[in-house]
Amino acid sequence: MITLRLDPKLEQSINTIAEQIGISKSELIRKSITEFINKLDKPTPWELGSEIFGKYESSSESLSRDRKMLIKDKIKAKR
Repeated sequence: MITLRLDPKLEQSINTIAEQIGISKSELIRKSITEFINKLDKPTPWELGSEIFGKYESSSESLSRDRKMLIKDKIKAKR
């Protein structure tokens, strides 16, 4: 069993939310802690792709800046 001291504003928020969704304060706190722990266990998108981000480079440094012009040129070339 854990005893927890909360500031009055947070306690009131917990009371209000628990009442709104129809569960006990204890159940709301348990679910919140479980969700928090589960998020800690999952790698972030950056962590998942860190090995490939920046691995491949384009020869052109202006692709994002000149994208509209480059697309128009490609379309014109296909006509």
